Amino acid sequence: MRAAAVPIRYPAIPLYTALAMIAFASNSLLNRLALGRETIDAVSYTLIRLVTGAVMLIMIALIQRSNGQAKVRGSWLSAALLFLYAICFSFAYLSLSAGTGALILFGSVQVTMILVAVRSGERPHLLVWLGIFLALGGLVYLVTPGLKAPSPIGSALMTVAGIAWGFYSLRGRSSDAPLADTTGNFLYAVPFIVSVRLVSLNNFHLSMSGILLAAFSGAIASGVGYVIWYAALRGLTSTRAAIVQLSVPVLAAWGGVIFLGEDASLRLVLAGALILGGIALAVTGRVKA
Repeated sequence: MRAAAVPIRYPAIPLYTALAMIAFASNSLLNRLALGRETIDAVSYTLIRLVTGAVMLIMIALIQRSNGQAKVRGSWLSAALLFLYAICFSFAYLSLSAGTGALILFGSVQVTMILVAVRSGERPHLLVWLGIFLALGGLVYLVTPGLKAPSPIGSALMTVAGIAWGFYSLRGRSSDAPLADTTGNFLYAVPFIVSVRLVSLNNFHLSMSGILLAAFSGAIASGVGYVIWYAALRGLTSTRAAIVQLSVPVLAAWGGVIFLGEDASLRLVLAGALILGGIALAVTGRVKA
């Protein structure tokens, strides 16, 4: 049975949401730092990320075992979506900057979640729709072919990652045990990435810095971050969950400029401004019952 949404006014929900957005932006920065500087190959990065995420979640589950509830649940479908997101995410960042990748990712997430929400009967207010179209306009402008347009292959991979993450997030809204489900999803995702690793041993590259970046992404930004996000999802409508995630690209873009030395192109700045403007409009709108 689906858990009822907790009103966003509850203090814990905004806090959980903000922490989750920071974790998601950190994932983009860590992935781009590791793969952009060729410190590790994309498959190994994804493998270490998922395994360390699973280990961290098991450790958290053991600490919280006193309530007697099952600590490993999850599902194979959610695990498959998690794997698809993670592997496409890693390969996309071979050719995308941190900010551009995050913009494409969460734009795709928003489209997926909004369409599913509307199909299921949720009716956003007109102001929310205006915000959505403004934000999507920024995304379209970003990927329109031109001198500064991102890699088509990287953009396509990140779009697939966003669709997978959108469906994963929607499934997470019904969770009444976020830690148990997230732990199980990470564990069940490991066989998928191990299979990919076994058939791609000819493209294998590791360094200590790459391993550490992947491990931090998996244990902290992914494992802990996803538990927080699952908890936040229980207090967000599908529309608001899609909208708030569009704050991540801006965090990732400026993080890439500050920490990775990436260029803040005019296209990226304008696209980011359109998306932020769309978020501002959308979050001030009401969602009809």
